Amino acid sequence: MTQPNNRSGWRLITGLALAATALTPAHARPDAQTRPNIILIVTDDQGYRDVGFNGSTEIRTPNIDRIAREGVRFTRGYVTYPVCGPSRAGLLTGRYQSRFGFDRNPNGDPADPRGGVPKTEEMVSELLKRGGYSTKLVGKWHMGTHPTLRPRNRGFDEFYGFVEGGHSYRPEETNLEALENSRKPYDWYRTKLIDNGARVHFKKYLTEELSDRAVEFVSRKAAADQPFFLYLAYNAPHSPLQATDKYLARFEHIKDPKRRTYAAMISAVDDGVGQLLDELDRKGIAQDTLIFFISDNGGVVTAETGEQSVADNGPLRGGKSQLFEGGVRVPFAMRWPRKLAGGKDYDRPVSTLDIFGTIASQTGIGARPGRHIDGVDLVPYLKGEKTGDPQPALYWRMFDQGRHAMVVGDLKYYYNGKQAVLFNLRSDPGETKPMPVTDKTLIERLGQLYANWNGQMARQPAFPPLGTWPPKQGQPGKPGANAAGKPGAKPAPPKEAQP
Repeated sequence: MTQPNNRSGWRLITGLALAATALTPAHARPDAQTRPNIILIVTDDQGYRDVGFNGSTEIRTPNIDRIAREGVRFTRGYVTYPVCGPSRAGLLTGRYQSRFGFDRNPNGDPADPRGGVPKTEEMVSELLKRGGYSTKLVGKWHMGTHPTLRPRNRGFDEFYGFVEGGHSYRPEETNLEALENSRKPYDWYRTKLIDNGARVHFKKYLTEELSDRAVEFVSRKAAADQPFFLYLAYNAPHSPLQATDKYLARFEHIKDPKRRTYAAMISAVDDGVGQLLDELDRKGIAQDTLIFFISDNGGVVTAETGEQSVADNGPLRGGKSQLFEGGVRVPFAMRWPRKLAGGKDYDRPVSTLDIFGTIASQTGIGARPGRHIDGVDLVPYLKGEKTGDPQPALYWRMFDQGRHAMVVGDLKYYYNGKQAVLFNLRSDPGETKPMPVTDKTLIERLGQLYANWNGQMARQPAFPPLGTWPPKQGQPGKPGANAAGKPGAKPAPPKEAQP
């Protein structure tokens, strides 16, 4: 369903002070028996075009595509950050993660209670648990390794996975008892998994293991009296690039071995999604299950991340770790047969913040009183009950890099740390050519709009950066450096420039 052209976004600037302060989602109160089951599927570093519903002819994803085909495909679905930790923090709280200082990936120190989503925030799992849902996380956490911040202390009844930001896919490489045994960064890729309170070895290729656990949960909960929430957080296709022969054999047409492995990893995820959808059908609960599918950020296309460049974010520019569209616009689909007709495209900007907003509203649970939620309920827009943009303005802040960006309708404002530039995303989605600016006050006004939003955010990150734990032998850990200045301060009006 294509909304009317937003006419380049120029008129939206006036009055957008309102957009900097989203409302707590309005909500009816459905009877508990009518509340939907909810499944949130997240992949890690998947490219915008590395899914069939966004045009891939190289990587077939028939099961993931089914969510979009039988539901809604968001062509302009955004995450709140181009790297996984902050992105997932925004997703799970429905609030810009900069509000609570989650401006970088945490360093993983299990002794530091600052290194994750603080207990002052309510996560979607906690909201749903408060509303009577049975809840489970399968896969990657990355929202805090301190015992008080781990999944079963954050609204999840059950947890099978790992608390760190990444993991090996091969069981034979899992020889570290626990995160606390790490002696250098990324040791945690070799930890045993956590099955509720126990450390366990997994026996299959990790993606298959996670899919099996997700299907088992759905099968067990399908006939229960209470609705369920499953957060299926794959770490694929995030590095390390590892796949089994079963999946590699599907991509003999891809000659680049790294790209081939990456494709195989996505195919393994697609198989798991298919198993999950089939189980919903077998149990007769597909109609009443709300499913979201997203990637946590754009795919890796640049050496800036320190990872292998393997993804396809076309037709967008850039990728992971960047504020260009390829870093923050992701594969995004939603299916809820009971409420939404399938086969629709929605072409206006939406955010992963809106997943929380939609869930809070459609379940009737609602955010905590007085709690400011940045996400909104998407259902009225998808049903044509509301018009206009669900998110008139979206904001991004990369504190350590000194960069920020906004999307205002079809207008993209990008500040590279020194100067600002504008793009028209309707005519130039690849951000290939900055717009000529005849109104010399426009960039200054947009800069002030960002400053107004930024003034509501935390003034500095809440925890030290990745790489500061474990400390090198004989050296204390590094304190969190705040090299990007003081967020919240009014910036000097930037000048028009190339990024």
